[in-house]
Amino acid sequence: MQSKINQQQNYLKAKKRVDEIKGFYIHLLVFVLVIPIIILVNLTFVPQFYFFWFALLGWGIGISLHWLGVFGFKLLGFGKDWEERKIKELMNDNK
Repeated sequence: MQSKINQQQNYLKAKKRVDEIKGFYIHLLVFVLVIPIIILVNLTFVPQFYFFWFALLGWGIGISLHWLGVFGFKLLGFGKDWEERKIKELMNDNK
């Protein structure tokens, strides 16, 4: 019984992780497809003012933060090990 519960928990955890990774790649794909359109529209209709930089930088920051959330918080000390330690700590505090 216990191993079946563990399998279900592992499956749900893995599915959540796959959904996070998939979400990032969809975000990245939309970024790569839309930014050139914004640049083209900018340079075609208002070539004297490069407003595409606002979209590129703003969205670039957003996608960078998304990447950090999915792949990179280990670099900042908030990786999976930290999460597990924090969960155990909070569970022990609730006893």
